[in-house]
Amino acid sequence: MPNAIHGSIQANLSFELKLRYRESYRIMSEISLATQPDGTTPDVVIYPSIVLDYENEPAKRTDPPLTCIEIQSPSQSNEEMVAKTNIYFRFGVKSCWVVLPSLRAVMVFTAPGQYQFFHHDDTLVDPQTGFELPLATVFA
Repeated sequence: MPNAIHGSIQANLSFELKLRYRESYRIMSEISLATQPDGTTPDVVIYPSIVLDYENEPAKRTDPPLTCIEIQSPSQSNEEMVAKTNIYFRFGVKSCWVVLPSLRAVMVFTAPGQYQFFHHDDTLVDPQTGFELPLATVFA
């Protein structure tokens, strides 16, 4: 279950990404994706700039975002988090970020099993998308 730390990190991530990339990308949280077998709901997703259809938006999006971001909750294991990245890559994302609150760190996956590790005082750089984000603002 998400706690206050999870919620704070999710809000900070969404705000910082939107602040930097709102002109070119659509930053959204808690979007249901039509991943197999049962669908998933990442904490934050990054899409190319899209126009929302307020009358016909599907319950689950079938087009993959560029990036899915998952924030580990206290009840989730590292193995569970890595398994989610594999689901997202099969769906067609370019990168997955796994936020580890207890370490104040982020793993940026660019393919299944391939990741870079960024600490809270680093600037995260996603080599697949070019997104850059100082993590001090995320863990503030």
